[in-house]
Amino acid sequence: MTTLQGPAIFLAQFIGDQAPFNSLASICAWAQGLGYRGVQLPTLDPRFIDLQKAAESQTYADEIKGVVNAAGLQITELSTHLQGQLVAVNPAYDQLFDGFAPEAYRRNPGARQQWAVQQLKYAARASQNLGLTAHATFSGALLWPMVYPWPQRPTGLVEEGFAELGRRWRPILDEFDRCGVDLCYEIHPGEDLHDGVTYEMFLDQVDQHPRACLLYDPSHFVLQCLDYLAYLDIYHERVKMFHVKDAEFNPTGRQGVYGGYQSWLNRAGRFRSLGDGQVDFKAIFSKLAQYDFPGWAVLEWECALKNAEDGAREGARFIQDHIIRVTDKAFDDFAATAPDANFNRTLLGL
Repeated sequence: MTTLQGPAIFLAQFIGDQAPFNSLASICAWAQGLGYRGVQLPTLDPRFIDLQKAAESQTYADEIKGVVNAAGLQITELSTHLQGQLVAVNPAYDQLFDGFAPEAYRRNPGARQQWAVQQLKYAARASQNLGLTAHATFSGALLWPMVYPWPQRPTGLVEEGFAELGRRWRPILDEFDRCGVDLCYEIHPGEDLHDGVTYEMFLDQVDQHPRACLLYDPSHFVLQCLDYLAYLDIYHERVKMFHVKDAEFNPTGRQGVYGGYQSWLNRAGRFRSLGDGQVDFKAIFSKLAQYDFPGWAVLEWECALKNAEDGAREGARFIQDHIIRVTDKAFDDFAATAPDANFNRTLLGL
């Protein structure tokens, strides 16, 4: 069995214009001071990493890695969540998602998509140059406006949507394969890959591609009323990344899963800081140990109530306390007998 690595922290929700959150060196020093051992890097802010340069220059990639290592940390993975979202965008969301792309590609969905695809390919090579084996992203969504159909969906619409999603992602997955990196989709409401069924539909479109893997985040399954422990039993071989994020779901007589258009603070389902929600992390860490999960336990902070810095500080200790240092022996080894084939046959009356 394998002891998973951690704690680590996803930096996306902490980056800002004030120190120590405005440079890679200072934010890494801050994270290390809280007890983290790794950082997961978003890739749209050039103050932290120039993705194209990291893909094209091993020297630059080594420099980025050196900055993180100098703080006593490792880079766990890179993230292209926002770029991945732009690989597939339903026209209903064009204006909303334009802000994820540079100004030059806005109001031009075709050019924006091409930019996003290139970003993902840069991410594959940058990950390789940084010595990483997994990468985080979103699938994007062509079908999400039709998730709860009224009027009913036209015959063949879902099939065509997933066929197109597969066509768009197959060349990206092949690039990740060439680079020896697993591409891990965060299964998430708002994405066409938002549960196990949709993930399997996607796998069918990319011929069960070995690099089409999973980022496991139980908080999104709490909000969907999906069995997040059974999910690990089913998909553990594909799970290559882990976001440690808590959530709670408290339906009332007035609202449930859809939240009634309320703010995060007032929804029945909302994200919480670690330990403040309903996720059974003891069971999750046990299953990950059982299934030999090789990766990192990475805090993603998105709490509707608690201050971000408090959540980060408490989260490091929470993860550390839940990591299971796996045993290298069976508890009843003291009573074992020496291997003896003849003795075994005698016991069986053979």
